[in-house]
Amino acid sequence: MQARIVEWVRCPDNELLISNLIMTLVALFWGVSFISIKIAVAEIPPVTMALLRFVIASALLVWVLRRLEPGARLAKKDIPRMVLGGIFGITLYFYFENIGVKLSTAANASLIVALVPIITISLDVLVFRSEVTWLKIAGVVIGLVGSYLAVTANGELDFSSSNFQGNLLVVGAMISWAFYTLVNKSLQGRYSGVAMTTYQTCFGTLFLLPLSAFEYEEWRLFSLQALLHLVFLAVFCSVLCYVLYIYVLKRLDVAITTLYLNVVPIVGVVCGYLVLGERVFPSQIIGGALTLLAILLANLERRKAGIDTGDT
Repeated sequence: MQARIVEWVRCPDNELLISNLIMTLVALFWGVSFISIKIAVAEIPPVTMALLRFVIASALLVWVLRRLEPGARLAKKDIPRMVLGGIFGITLYFYFENIGVKLSTAANASLIVALVPIITISLDVLVFRSEVTWLKIAGVVIGLVGSYLAVTANGELDFSSSNFQGNLLVVGAMISWAFYTLVNKSLQGRYSGVAMTTYQTCFGTLFLLPLSAFEYEEWRLFSLQALLHLVFLAVFCSVLCYVLYIYVLKRLDVAITTLYLNVVPIVGVVCGYLVLGERVFPSQIIGGALTLLAILLANLERRKAGIDTGDT
């Protein structure tokens, strides 16, 4: 029976089906994660919540790495860049995102998250001097318009609004993630995805320790509901989803996985409306649609570059 199941899974058509189903599950979990963050930070201080989440995630990732790659080692010369990746991808990202979600809404945060590819393209041009094309320019401009509508919610700037301040913090998280992506560019090929995630998660968690200490006056016992959301974020969103995502990346085209990731903000908005009763402005929906259009242009640019260089 077990042999038949393995044979069925290894069949190319079935493997493709399984990969698509897994990617759907990953996108759903990551979209729902904003709801869990919003519920958890209502009881647990945002930075403390990030620390607890990644202490659990770090322990699980170390266990996974030892199981999958028992011989994995971090070279001494790569430690500074690995630490920097942890600071950008874990410490700063979740510092900004958790506080931002607490001040704003889960729906807003999920819409703004769609900005990551646009910010990354912009930084890639500025830092790595990659080629500037009309598709890149169009994608960045459309993305900026979309982000303005998503961040301002009603199309007006109100710096005194906690909602607006929260949105800006989430934008800060996206900028931090873009820098994290660029740092990882210099480490590509040296380590597996699981190894890099484990090392950077552990380093990033260490830097959350002193930041969480500033919230000690807010430390309280929290409910079972908050604990369950915290465990969901750590086990499913930070560990399981990433391991599954690594599995899928080896079996599906990057363009397909990117399309699935574009579903994340949609899931976040729908869940924010259904579960938390959050209000979504029409301008935000338009902004989200424009951001998705910008991401489509970015993928067209990447595909065009691959064709021009003869990549398949």
